Amino acid sequence: MRMGFKELPSSRHLVPTARRKISNFKNATRSKDALLDFLRTRDSQELGGWSWTNEDLLPTPAEKRTWRAWNYIFFYSSLAMDNWTLGSSMIGVGMKWWQAIVAIFIAQFIGAAASALNSRCAEVYHIGYPVVARSVFGTYGAYYAVGARAVLACIYYSLKLYVGSSFVVNMLHAVFGKSFTSIPNGLPVSLGFTTQQMLAFFLYWVCHIPFVFFRPNQLKWLFTLKMFTMVPAMTGLFIFCMVNTHGKLGSNLLSPGVPINSTAWLFMYAINSCLGAHSTLITNQPDYSRWSKKLWSSTWTQLVFWPISLWNQWDLLTAILNRYPSSGARFAVFLCALFWAILVLGTNVAANMIPLGSDLAMLLPRYMNMVRGQVLGLFLAWAICPWNIYASAATFTKFLSGYGLFMGGLTGVMIADYILTRGNIFMEHLYDGKKTNPNYYYIKGWNVQAYIAYICGVAIGFPGFCGNLGAKVSATARELGYLGWLLSFGVSISVYVILCTVWPTQSQRAIKELGLGREAKSLVDGDIVGEEGSQDTKMAGSELKVQEV
Repeated sequence: MRMGFKELPSSRHLVPTARRKISNFKNATRSKDALLDFLRTRDSQELGGWSWTNEDLLPTPAEKRTWRAWNYIFFYSSLAMDNWTLGSSMIGVGMKWWQAIVAIFIAQFIGAAASALNSRCAEVYHIGYPVVARSVFGTYGAYYAVGARAVLACIYYSLKLYVGSSFVVNMLHAVFGKSFTSIPNGLPVSLGFTTQQMLAFFLYWVCHIPFVFFRPNQLKWLFTLKMFTMVPAMTGLFIFCMVNTHGKLGSNLLSPGVPINSTAWLFMYAINSCLGAHSTLITNQPDYSRWSKKLWSSTWTQLVFWPISLWNQWDLLTAILNRYPSSGARFAVFLCALFWAILVLGTNVAANMIPLGSDLAMLLPRYMNMVRGQVLGLFLAWAICPWNIYASAATFTKFLSGYGLFMGGLTGVMIADYILTRGNIFMEHLYDGKKTNPNYYYIKGWNVQAYIAYICGVAIGFPGFCGNLGAKVSATARELGYLGWLLSFGVSISVYVILCTVWPTQSQRAIKELGLGREAKSLVDGDIVGEEGSQDTKMAGSELKVQEV
């Protein structure tokens, strides 16, 4: 079984490749066994009732590790620029504009630090989040960790589609004017979605279709494009706003969208909501860091460039069109909306589409790879109804703050485990789900210590999470709910470290018995280095030949 990634065919090979695939599909429909063999993913195991590997779960080969520091600089900077809706949401729950900015910057720094710590494992071993989760939560325990993130990635994928479609509305308005705005609405008012918005959502959804067929190492250009288009767009819009408002900033407060009277707790609620918005990104850092060409390239760049960068830009662009209907203003709005649509598309691909595809590749390895998972997520986006989530700022922030509670604990345990194991992972056992797995089968496939720590982190804030959704809870419980991600993250780390000090996992015991130093079992030049320096590794009963550089 050979580790590798299929390259996209060149233009001259497209027609023969298409004909071959059609022929293979016709042959596959002749019998059930032929169909299953046709659907089987590359590098998945042929024998047995389950596969523990496919091409997207194996370590990234050296020739695919093409992301350099400047790629990560563009990547994290463009992600930071996509935070403007958080600012408007914070104002919507009762904060002043400067308070919203401070809260977001604090959350950005905390998130960047946690993200950097969580990226180290993949930077060293070149494996994605689902495989890292196996080393931490166990061969079977990883399914919850991956499934929980897959749910959030799927929801956020749909939400970002809605955000981007709002800029398509601006573009259509700028190009067609009243011919577009006068389209009668044939949808129920209760839906909170008009025919115009539905058209824009569909068009933006179509724009995502080509990207589901790419993997991260093929998308560096997209994040570079985001940077070169967004800087002039943001600068121009800022100058326009300052000139037309004569530098006067609004200071009036909106009616609070959440029942918080204390400014301190409002700040904590805002910080936690921002971290909740980034909880998927923080958790799935291994999916990006695995492509790093050099150690530390993805770590220091996110620490520096993620926090640097806050309102519903589409509403602002619509207001500009209504007030300045000239052709020049319409053209400028069209460009701004186009650049922002590209920004949101890039973020959606990186933060949601790729993680969802990666997760589904692990949940059903034999028949689902990253590309197929991304295609499935594209169609699931319609079932989420993101327009309902964006109906009010309070609903949006409750959602962000709430689900972050469940993701913070996962990230905390992953970071703590990598520190406790001194950065050592037994790669040859990450693809073995048998009871004989000496390192990651734990207790019937579950790392009990990890889940005890995780449950402790979630349990403290869970009553407050329920209270935010309408349940009757005490004021103290509600305030603990405002700490959501922060509380789950901190408690899970503390409990896991204490628990493993007195009750170490089998992997931690093995590392101590072998006397392994820091990251002693790391990948060097693309080869798995074991105790004897061997390059061939037995995985799940079959021989996996790792490519040599």
